[in-house]
Amino acid sequence: MKNNNTILFLFLLTLAAMPATAQHQHHQPAPQDTTTNQHHQPAPQDTTGHMKHQMMGQDMPMQHEGMEMGMSHAFSRSLPMSRNGSGTGWLPDASPMYGNMYHRRDWMFMLHYNLFLRYTNQDVFESGHRGDSQFDAPNWFMLMGQRKVGAKGLFHFSSMLSLDPLTVGGNGYPLLFQTGETYEGVPLIDRQHPHDLFSELSVAYTQMLSPDADVFVYLGYPGEPALSNVAFMHRPSALNNPDSPLGHHWQDATHITFGVATLGVRYRNLKLEGSSFTGREPDEDRYDFDKPRFDSRAVRLTYNPAASWSLQASHAYVKSPEPLEPEEDVYRTTASVLYSSRLAGENRFLTTTANWGYNFVDQHHKEHSILLESTLQNDKFAVYGRYEWVQKSAAELGLQEPLFGHDATFNINALTVGANRQVAQLGRLNMQAGAQVSLFGPPDALHPLYGKLPVSAEVYLRFFPGLMMP
Repeated sequence: MKNNNTILFLFLLTLAAMPATAQHQHHQPAPQDTTTNQHHQPAPQDTTGHMKHQMMGQDMPMQHEGMEMGMSHAFSRSLPMSRNGSGTGWLPDASPMYGNMYHRRDWMFMLHYNLFLRYTNQDVFESGHRGDSQFDAPNWFMLMGQRKVGAKGLFHFSSMLSLDPLTVGGNGYPLLFQTGETYEGVPLIDRQHPHDLFSELSVAYTQMLSPDADVFVYLGYPGEPALSNVAFMHRPSALNNPDSPLGHHWQDATHITFGVATLGVRYRNLKLEGSSFTGREPDEDRYDFDKPRFDSRAVRLTYNPAASWSLQASHAYVKSPEPLEPEEDVYRTTASVLYSSRLAGENRFLTTTANWGYNFVDQHHKEHSILLESTLQNDKFAVYGRYEWVQKSAAELGLQEPLFGHDATFNINALTVGANRQVAQLGRLNMQAGAQVSLFGPPDALHPLYGKLPVSAEVYLRFFPGLMMP
């Protein structure tokens, strides 16, 4: 463990030593409103090595020779990079991107990461019996690369690592009312599980049929199927919040799946895709590669009507996701709206996500979840919030059947508000200091366990790369 911590420390020092000037000629393309005039969709690279992007409905030529089509979207040579999400998901074109970009010959590489050093106390006033506190460091690191193939092809790879097993622990971090996965054969309750060391290793190939249309194939081991919207770890509206949503396993828990194959087609700003994937969630060994099963399926329709919006609806059959209940299959349905707007000035954005997820097992086990989160980024200062309403069963919360019944369902409300401010910058490495408070509203039946209004609080330092500006 000491050697791994040393490696992490050296890695962060390397990131910090990268000067901002090294990125000068490789800025992010401007957000593109591809819906203002569908016939002005960006064309593939022309003979001059330039490409045009639309900003606020007007064509804007690129200003540097290095800004060629290698900087396109990961799954289309005709879309802006800012639409990149997790897996094959879409963000609004006006979304901010934080990362480091590198060019080598025909390749373009992107490095993204998010690291929190924090103290969290779930149930500050000890109103119940299920709270806990912990010093930990939730984190993830992602390296992506892509290059053009011939006149119309695009190859892309993505790798994502997380040191959660070391910096958070095998049983994850405390989070009231959170459920999902196991540790030492016991369900994790009131804790968020750590993510696997290898959270994504994927490759993809896209063939452009015309500037308006693409077909693509995506293979991941692990990877993310075409289900729900962009995973919470990569949504701009959630980047400042160290905690996972309570509805994670109702919405985007499949973002780490050991065995995924997705086939998709895009026409202008509409995308239809289907996946075959492994339904079983990752096991307790966070360093291995689980058995690929390809026993589940998903379909997703995504539409970006304007530069600030992305809408999706998806449905999946998930085979035996929980190892302790292997006979239970889940039909999961989700719908979401993502909004992002660039405000006047540098690094000023408003980003919002509304998400609904529904798990259906049988007539006695069907549960909804609703999430609304938003972040106002005002240069070096940010305020953010998240509201959730989640239905969780007595079994999921580890409650005794004689008292509550196996089929009892409880409505959980949670509200989080937080703020942070940038306190240091070293090259491309930014550091923020922040704090957040959460209020939980359990039903009356759970007051003896959780209290009437449990409160959690945390303070943190956040490390992340600089904004890529147009």
